[in-house]
Amino acid sequence: MKTDLLLMPMSARWADMRAAALAAEEAGFDGLWTWDHLRDPDDDDGPGVLANMAATLQTISGGRLLLGLGAGGNRRTPYAVEQAAIGHRVEPDAVRAQRVVDAIDLIRRLWAGEKGFLRPDPPPPIVVGGFGPRMAAIAGRHGDGFNTQAFHPQLGELVRIAREEHAASGRPASRFVVTVFGGLEERWLRADSRARHLVERVGVDRLILLVGPPFDTSEIQRLGRLLAP
Repeated sequence: MKTDLLLMPMSARWADMRAAALAAEEAGFDGLWTWDHLRDPDDDDGPGVLANMAATLQTISGGRLLLGLGAGGNRRTPYAVEQAAIGHRVEPDAVRAQRVVDAIDLIRRLWAGEKGFLRPDPPPPIVVGGFGPRMAAIAGRHGDGFNTQAFHPQLGELVRIAREEHAASGRPASRFVVTVFGGLEERWLRADSRARHLVERVGVDRLILLVGPPFDTSEIQRLGRLLAP
């Protein structure tokens, strides 16, 4: 007969789970299990899955996580199909935007130490994604950052709205991060490129370049060398 160990994950930190797993292996247990439940059956609180996932990843990454939230696509976008596929009704823009606000509030309360949830140290910044003034304002008023397209035609205006709303919230302006995304192309990497100067001029903090599979590691390395001074 084999003898296994089951590690209960509720309120457990990743480092502790890893240490226990290694100890179990070294001690001679035959197998290791954990639960797939989202909450402690003796706990009345909701699961807060995203909050716990983010807290764990914050620990694993050594405090480098940026947690991105968004309202999802409306009925006119291809992203609506994703919501329909999992049985979610595609609500109007205002309803989905309010859900982002509610999610930020809930996640921060869970991170502050509500029973049964992990407390990331420090709490990762919450970056809100969006493509219009409504989401830019929500990002500034409730989030710690704003994310949008690098080539958005109103990029400067959206960044201005987000930063002004953040300043009006009374939180330190230095902690607000603006991120934008585009394709992995040379124009984003060369220091003298017009595209790169554009995003720098409006106050972008991080430029996120997308690359899809199959991943050409040699091409990634070649393009990355363009960033060298």
